[in-house]
Amino acid sequence: GTMGKPMVRNLMKAGHEVVVFNRSTPAIDQMVSEGAVRGESYAQIGADCPVIITMVPNAPDVKNVLMGANGVLSTAKPGTIVIDMSSIAPAESRNICEACAAKGVRMMDAPVSGGESGAVAGTLSIMCGGDKALFDECRDILSAMGKNIVYCGESGAGNTVKLVNQIIVAGNIAIMSEGFMLARQAGVDPKIAFEAVRGGLAGSAIMESRAPKVITGDYAPTFTVDLHTKDLTNALDTGHGFGSPMPLTAQVFEMFQFLRAHGFGKLDHSALAKFYEQVAGQEISK
Repeated sequence: GTMGKPMVRNLMKAGHEVVVFNRSTPAIDQMVSEGAVRGESYAQIGADCPVIITMVPNAPDVKNVLMGANGVLSTAKPGTIVIDMSSIAPAESRNICEACAAKGVRMMDAPVSGGESGAVAGTLSIMCGGDKALFDECRDILSAMGKNIVYCGESGAGNTVKLVNQIIVAGNIAIMSEGFMLARQAGVDPKIAFEAVRGGLAGSAIMESRAPKVITGDYAPTFTVDLHTKDLTNALDTGHGFGSPMPLTAQVFEMFQFLRAHGFGKLDHSALAKFYEQVAGQEISK
């Protein structure tokens, strides 16, 4: 998909032989045309590949790939390595890791941040959870896809840190949009406001990448409202499980829910700005 294809390209560029399999064949066909080996099934990949990387939307998808009737674990040999680069709930990562361990398979959760542009450039941030020795063993593979590769702790720690990332990103987009709406309603061009604040303390990587989308009203998806809602659902569930206060995350989650209810779920998550536009009855972009 959007992330998987450029990640495969970077693995091949680094000299790895990559076997690919996907639920839809066009993505497989494209990667095979670029030099990848065609996979026939999850079970075949489990039997043939010493290192298996999964990159799918959520925990049920990971479980289907690995633990389904004809999944990877039905054929994987002891010592096989699974690197799950999906963004899922930490508790689910730990459960899947245990299922892998029961088959003698070593698993690491390694979700990413950086979006499609980071996947294309091979500059993803990769947050890893699992056995430290396994992390050290896999670092060269991960370095083909990312630059900021951090060992975060035991199984599930990578996905915990990814939730921290998603909380911070969502909050930044929301408050940035709130500020730009204030500028618009006060008669100041949001583009000028952006230029004025970007070099100061308010400046950030998320502002640099998402402010232009909000200012121009270009919500072509790089990461969708639906997917970010999924991540905040996992964040809230995880936070509540530990008794960690999540009032701001809960508020932004409800803003995402509002957008989904109004048919904006497939837009880029920077469309959080549309929440303010719907409430204020005025567009930020002009």
